[in-house]
Amino acid sequence: MNRIVSKEFFSENVIKFEVEAPLIAKSRKAGHFVMVRVGEKGERIPLTIADADLQKGTITLVIQKMGVSSSKICALNEGDFITDLVGPLGKATHIENFGTVICACGGVGTAPMLPIVAALKKAGNKVISVIAARTKDLIILEDQMREFSDELIVMTDDGSYGNKGLVTNGVEQVINREKVDLCVTIGPAIMMKFVSLLTKKYEVPTLASLNTIMVDGTGMCGACRVSVGGKTKFVCVDGPEFNAHEVDFDEMLMRLGGYKEIEREDMAKMECASGAVK
Repeated sequence: MNRIVSKEFFSENVIKFEVEAPLIAKSRKAGHFVMVRVGEKGERIPLTIADADLQKGTITLVIQKMGVSSSKICALNEGDFITDLVGPLGKATHIENFGTVICACGGVGTAPMLPIVAALKKAGNKVISVIAARTKDLIILEDQMREFSDELIVMTDDGSYGNKGLVTNGVEQVINREKVDLCVTIGPAIMMKFVSLLTKKYEVPTLASLNTIMVDGTGMCGACRVSVGGKTKFVCVDGPEFNAHEVDFDEMLMRLGGYKEIEREDMAKMECASGAVK
């Protein structure tokens, strides 16, 4: 089991955990993720490693409370233990000096993007980060992203902070003013779909870090399969990053929605049980 060292609320439903995991902290690279489980009968869910501290032997995870499993993790406190934490998994982000790179992320996608931005900057790239959220309160890790970016553009749907508009508005603004050699995007699947459509129009190579449903995280179950370039790939072992212009996002979105009704029912049961206890 892995002990939670600290817990910090970014917002009501977005929480940062620092967790003891010395071996993972030592071997993780940008783009890697872990599989996390709370309780002996808990569901395994994938979480990208947002940061690591070698001296403390910890890794940082940022979690958005959405369903039953993420709610159970978010209910844990400093000093509590995560039942299972396995990793690092997946393929690390390929880092080299590409030139000018746009890093486009939305919501909690900023957390897994942070180590990628840091690694790209260290490799000598000009890094322009575009972070987006529905409203100001949902913007996270702004200062950290600014530290490793040559330029940071903040977009909010409602215009409550930064520039009003979607992440695609910020990305297009950059593409229209200078040559961009690569775009990396992380966030909700629908957001990555439209970033991909935009960059394809401008012929900007683009990588998307996919957030599919996973069960074991080792390629055994096939739950995370996606179509990339007409071929079946497993996000957990072949990814999580793929050529965004080859990803069948519509198929991916359909698969992501397959368990929504069941998830809603389970959330309702959990909330009722919690209310009964109170």
